[in-house]
Amino acid sequence: MTANNHLDCFEPELVVIPCGSRKLGRRTRAADMYVGSYHRACRKAADALQPDQLLILSARYGLLDLDDVIEPYDTPHGAADAITDQVLLKQATLRDILRLDPVVALGGARHVSLVRTIWPHARTPLAGTRGMGEQMARLAVLRNGRDQQLM
Repeated sequence: MTANNHLDCFEPELVVIPCGSRKLGRRTRAADMYVGSYHRACRKAADALQPDQLLILSARYGLLDLDDVIEPYDTPHGAADAITDQVLLKQATLRDILRLDPVVALGGARHVSLVRTIWPHARTPLAGTRGMGEQMARLAVLRNGRDQQLM
């Protein structure tokens, strides 16, 4: 267990969660667009952390507020037309959120890698997991009680 896994001792200023491949087929708010179980689990865990700000990192649009209205898309992280770290940096600069701390990144390796290009100090409670099952278990711990230790 590392200090990076203990999230019960601070209130995050920002939590960044991943988008998801399962989406609604119509224009809607970012909060409603992603319907997959992994995204929903990340969202519930993020809500339990009670951050000052919660953003979705979209592979197509970059940093999204929950109320941003977007079109559905089929761009995975890592694709040629996916969001780049340079665009993310511009978005974070325009939002004036570069200096936020603490920042928590919930998601897999690609997601965390992009978040860390902007916030290298981001806490990553899903790091070290060996697959989706372990990630979902850690997200459940976060969702069900911040005072529980992550295994």
